[in-house]
This record gives sequence, C-alpha cells and structure tokens, in this order.
Amino acid sequence: MSILQDKFNEFERRSKEAELGGGEARKEKHRKAGKKTARERVDLLLDAGTFVETDKFVTHTATDFGMDKNKIVGDGVVTGFGKIDGRLVYVFSQDFTVFGGSLSRANANKILKIMDLSMKAGAPVIGLNDSGGARIQEGVASLAGYADIFYQNVMASGVVPQISAILGPCAGGAVYSPAMTDFILMTKESSYMFVTGPDVIKTVTNEEVTKNELGGAMTHNSKSGVAHMVAEDDEQAMMMLRELIGFMPSNNMEDPPYKPTNDSPEREDESLQELVPADPNKPYDIKEIIETVSDDNIFFEIMPHYAKNIVVGFGRLAGKPVGYVANQPAFFAGVLDIDSSTKAARFVRFCDAFNIPLITMVDVPGFLPGTTQEFGGIIKHGAKLLYAFSEATVPKITLITRKAYGGAYDVMSSKHIGADYNFAYPTAEIAVMGADGAVNIIYRKVTDLEEKAKIVEDYKHKFANPYKAAELGYIDEIIFPKDTRKKLIQALEMTKNKSKQNPHKKHGNIPL
Repeated sequence: MSILQDKFNEFERRSKEAELGGGEARKEKHRKAGKKTARERVDLLLDAGTFVETDKFVTHTATDFGMDKNKIVGDGVVTGFGKIDGRLVYVFSQDFTVFGGSLSRANANKILKIMDLSMKAGAPVIGLNDSGGARIQEGVASLAGYADIFYQNVMASGVVPQISAILGPCAGGAVYSPAMTDFILMTKESSYMFVTGPDVIKTVTNEEVTKNELGGAMTHNSKSGVAHMVAEDDEQAMMMLRELIGFMPSNNMEDPPYKPTNDSPEREDESLQELVPADPNKPYDIKEIIETVSDDNIFFEIMPHYAKNIVVGFGRLAGKPVGYVANQPAFFAGVLDIDSSTKAARFVRFCDAFNIPLITMVDVPGFLPGTTQEFGGIIKHGAKLLYAFSEATVPKITLITRKAYGGAYDVMSSKHIGADYNFAYPTAEIAVMGADGAVNIIYRKVTDLEEKAKIVEDYKHKFANPYKAAELGYIDEIIFPKDTRKKLIQALEMTKNKSKQNPHKKHGNIPL
C-alpha cells in the first residue's frame, strides 16, 4: 500500500508544481500589475468546476543557452476544455510568469492539440493571450510552432468560432494568430499588440512612441480596427467573452442557441413613432431602434469605438440570436466610408459563416466623397460590403428607416443583392440622391430660386418616399415604426427554413 501511496503522493506533488507556473513571487508581481494569473482567468471564464486540463506536465525540449537546466512544468500555457453556460468550449491560457509567456515548440503543440480537438468536437476555441512572442532561445523551432498555429487558425475559420483575448503585452508572432480569429478583446490598462515594439521602431525609423500609443487597447479599438472590444480588466473581459459566446452556435453546422424570454413578440413601442425626425438632415441614434426592438432591450455591440458611422453587433428576437448591421445617422450622417465598409463586411461574413440571421437597418446618404477616400480605395473597400451581403445565404431582413441613396442603397442588403424581406418606414427616402442634389443636376439651367424650390418639393413628393420602390416590388412592406419588433420577428419566422446554395466553387475572390 505504501508503494501505491508514494506514487499517488508523487503525482500530487508534480501536479501542484505544474500549477505553480513561474512561482509565487512572479505570480504576485503579475497580480500587482492588475492582472489575473493564467489559471485564475480560466476559472473566471468557465462554469465553476467544469475545467479539465490537458498536457499539464509538458516541458520544453530545448538545450541551447542553458535551457536544459531551466524547465518549468506546463511550459507557460494552460490548455483544456470546460463549459460556458453548459456548452462545451476549448481554451488555452498563456502564463506570462513562465518565460514571459513566450511560445516554445512544446507549448505550440499543446495549443495545436486543443485547436484540433475543438474542430473534431465542433466547439469554440478561446485563446487567452499574454505572450512576448516566440521563445528566442529555440530559434526556428518556435517560429515553426507559430506558423503551425496560424495554419490551424485558417483551417478552423468558419468551422468553429475562434475568440481571442489580449490580456498582456503581445508582440511579433503573438499578434498574428489573434488577428485571424473571429473576435479580439483587449483589456484597457494591461494589454498591448504590436508587430514590433517601441524600441525597435526608434532604432529603425527614429520615431518615439509609447507602448500604449502604439498598440494599447484604445489604439486598436478606435484607430486601427484590429480589436473588436475593450474591457476594464481581466474579470470584465471574461464576463464579456461569456456573453459573446452566448450569441453564436458551437460550429458552422448548428443553429445559434435559443434563449427563452418573457418579452412578447407582439410588443409595440410608441416611442419609435417619433424617433426618426421629419427633418431628413436631423440626426438620431439608430441604437435606440436596435435596443428597443431586441429581447429585453439587450444589444451586444461589436467595435463600438471604430467607424462609428456604422453599428454592428448581436441581439435576440423572440429568443433567437441575430446580427445587426445599421447605418448610424448620429455620426457622419451614417455615410459609408472605407472603415465602416470593412467593419460591416467582416461582421456580415462571420454571421453568414455561423448561421446567424442578418437584420440590416438603413439610413445612408451615400459613400463619403473626397480624395482621401478615393486614394484609399473606397471603391474596393465598399465592394467588400457589397460582396459580403451578396454572398451571405442566411436569412437577410432589411429595414429602411430614412435615407437610402445611390449605390449605398444597393450595398446595404437591398432586395437586388439577395435580401429576403425588405421593410420601410413611411419616412423612407429611396432615390439616386437627395432632392436638392438631383434638382441641381437635372434642372441646372433653372436660376429662379422660387421655381427651383417648387421643383425640389415636387421631386421630394415623387421620389423622397418608399412608395416608388414598393410599387416595383423592391420593398415588400411599409410599416409603422411602433410595429418594428413584431414585423422583424414575423419575417424571421417566415425565413427560418430558408435554404440557398451559391454556385459551387473553391472560393470566391473577395476584393481585399
């Protein structure tokens, strides 16, 4: 019995050693920086008591630079699986207290094993990233580990949801794997992403920049568009990841998870009757419509700080998750530009990949004019959104609340590019352009101001309304704003068994 007990004790000792990571002193320093440890993050993310750890005793195999005498059990990444709201997820959590969270060949293999299992089981994979990049002492072996992970990210794309949290300073190869996942969340004070850090930049270009300015959470959430969400700290980050996962299916063969609600599908909202102003140039907040019509008024916005002229995010209607794409008249009049086009296109493609119906709300005066946009490739970037909507085969429901002008009308999930059901408010204006602009072109020789004003009014009466489009069958139904929730739910119910296959091909060539 004592021999058996010795073996059990040995297992227990080794297990506790693996859980120590880089040791208590390093863990305490980590906590003082306002960060949770790798294991604490996993415990916050997953349902209590559900985490099962894999590869707990893996160590690196490097021998150069004295590494053979410096081995830590687990080797800097905690991997395994568990549950979020009772649903299976796979997770890896990098441990910054072990070699700065740097990637070795051994812990790359741990991550690859988890990603492979997630694809076989058809369950999401969540990466909690806190890594200085490739482990320099291993040279090309660690680079090979990164490349293997990148390849697996691409293979998993559109098969299982992949979500990344950036929870510390991630540099070099450590940023490219997150960049290929579906969503990136960063923490406000403690996370950074950059290909090369401030020191290298100063050496090469002589530019001086702080870590925060270069790759902090708000830089990537508001300027570069690399990140999609920002949390105050690790704890809030884990809660946001739990909520985000609740809107998406476990894999591309399943429907998104139904969540029961007591919010009546018949609910009317009188407040919406007055929300869209009579003056077409007056702004209003499109998020008020989204929140008002959604179950329990819950809207989970994606990329709220970037390209604010378009709003994207998740909500539920009658318990079923939907993806919202909406022009925002409260910001730049809701105009489409380079950043808003790419932001929306990527979100549309995610929803289509994972069977999430799309609700598009349209109030768009057109594409933003100017040399900056043209030289920046607005034609190509606007085409990304057009491509994404056209390619999507999930139920597509469109609501025009006010302006739908020019090519932007076409692009915003119009009937002509495959929308299944198109609504309009009585306030909708569907035309090539606004009345003033149109009259100035058609009647450019008319100089009498009174006569021109009368022509503008005639144009508005004839074209600045939804009835011309409805006469042609491009709008299926004109509705009262107060009935929006009820009508959207009816359309979702009507399209729930939609089945559409695009022509067989290896893949299309999206204008990147």
